[in-house]
Amino acid sequence: MSKRLVISLPHAAALLLALGLAACASAPADDAPAARVAEVPAEQMIASIRAAAGDGEGELAVQPLRDPQVEDLRQQAARLEAQRDYAGAAAALDRALQIVDGDPALLQERAEIALLLGDYDTADQLAQRAYALGAQVGPLCRRHWATLEQLRLRAGDAAGAASAREQIDGCKVAGPVRY
Repeated sequence: MSKRLVISLPHAAALLLALGLAACASAPADDAPAARVAEVPAEQMIASIRAAAGDGEGELAVQPLRDPQVEDLRQQAARLEAQRDYAGAAAALDRALQIVDGDPALLQERAEIALLLGDYDTADQLAQRAYALGAQVGPLCRRHWATLEQLRLRAGDAAGAASAREQIDGCKVAGPVRY
């Protein structure tokens, strides 16, 4: 004797509705983290990058001598950034880079402005170049890698972001013991 499962029409409709809702609820969950990361405002990303630098207290930090003209342009760029004139800030930093094209701090500042302008490829290239030319230790090193981490997070590259996070931690080198 075989038993048949008999489902009434109202029960079948409710079952199909429940299955449909379950399918809809689970599909976006896979894409949701990447979508949320991409929505992080650029200003918040920059705040995170600059916070990653820390204060540098008790560690080795290389500070180059600054050309007065370059310093004026850096200050101008900072004022323009504060006014949210990111294109103006980029132009000021570009002029400074024409004077001293291999300055890691200038390259990092320009990378951050590129990020604010939504030019993520340029931000990535500048941060990598800044790291390659820099001392590869200290607060500036952490800013380079924090920029790359933010860019990887934005792109949904969790492995790349985790790798950058490890590099941030590796930038801390204690200064020499002084007697």
